[in-house]
Amino acid sequence: MANLKKGLIISCQAVKGEPLYGLNIMHYFARAAVLGGAKGIRANYVSDIEAIKKEVNVPVIGIIKEVYDDSDIYITPTLKEVKALISTGCEVIALDATNRKRPNGEKLEDLVKYIRDNAPKTEIMADCSDFEEARAADKMGFDYIGTTMRSYTPYTAGIQIPDYDLLKKMTSELNAKVIAEGGIWETSQLEKTLDCNPYAVVIGSAVTRPMDITKRFAKVFENRE
Repeated sequence: MANLKKGLIISCQAVKGEPLYGLNIMHYFARAAVLGGAKGIRANYVSDIEAIKKEVNVPVIGIIKEVYDDSDIYITPTLKEVKALISTGCEVIALDATNRKRPNGEKLEDLVKYIRDNAPKTEIMADCSDFEEARAADKMGFDYIGTTMRSYTPYTAGIQIPDYDLLKKMTSELNAKVIAEGGIWETSQLEKTLDCNPYAVVIGSAVTRPMDITKRFAKVFENRE
């Protein structure tokens, strides 16, 4: 079982189209994060996960972002990605658990069953966008439920994140361990997030995406012109 309780998880990712993609440096970001106090890493793609696991000795939440023409789901969308993640030995596999059609007509419950049957020591995280999805994932037996997709589905678009009300409802009503993720840029936001009593917290862009960090500062200059 991954020891992430009351811990900071840093998401170390660079996807296609981003300036750091393909440079094979995410394991260095992970090393810096762990030295800074991170208790876990969330990572994308098999090569980065394998490199990170060699670099640091903390639990890794693995995902594979893959786009399919017949679905809007892109975080570990099919059995193909699940099998690839199992091969990495990552401690946790995260799946998009939103109420949307998966590629090839695949079903979320089938992916969960495959992991349970073929990698029983691997824990599973549900990336959700609303409480109904979180409750369904809880009934399905996910180990962790995250707020990862809040504001990233058509039916939650525009909702301000972090959504503290959603987080409070999840932590008070669900059996699974709740992981807060999404929209945390400032320590004040982290303080308010921790007041909602999540099991752990994921922070990504604010730490490991220098282009996005720069954009936030550059926007201040633009607003003064």
